[in-house]
Amino acid sequence: MLRTFMRALVLSLASTSVLSAAPKQVTWDDLIAPGAPYSEIVGDGVIDFENDRWKPEFDENANQMNPDLDGTDIRIPGYILPVEIDAEGVHGFILVPYAGACVHTPPPPPNQVVYVTTETPWRADSMWDVVWVEGAMAIKQQSTELAEIGYELTATQIEFFDE
Repeated sequence: MLRTFMRALVLSLASTSVLSAAPKQVTWDDLIAPGAPYSEIVGDGVIDFENDRWKPEFDENANQMNPDLDGTDIRIPGYILPVEIDAEGVHGFILVPYAGACVHTPPPPPNQVVYVTTETPWRADSMWDVVWVEGAMAIKQQSTELAEIGYELTATQIEFFDE
């Protein structure tokens, strides 16, 4: 009986620690594939006159994602560019490493852009602030009007950035 109790206790503690594991805090450099340098804009790119946007031409490193992050729960800081917004707030957004990316400056390379979805909308009056985003990261390349995207994150928590 004592042995059964101890076994149940150990299993209970083990499963609790797995379930409550903190997400891995990452920097934007961590999104670059190990050993690959930061991507450079190498060409003039293409101007899309119809949508009034410039699509830069990156070197081969732009599409090298970090496979170690695929399927990992992470925590990363960044700036919100709203994509899906309604009266409740922002449901989908692009997370970028610096203010003005994709809007006032050329977009960063795809391995520096994360598409975030969230069930709990982020307040629309707070979308220009720096935030921490936590959730499951996946390598998922996609194209939007604002940028080429290398990752997708399903957010479980979004909060204001506080060093």
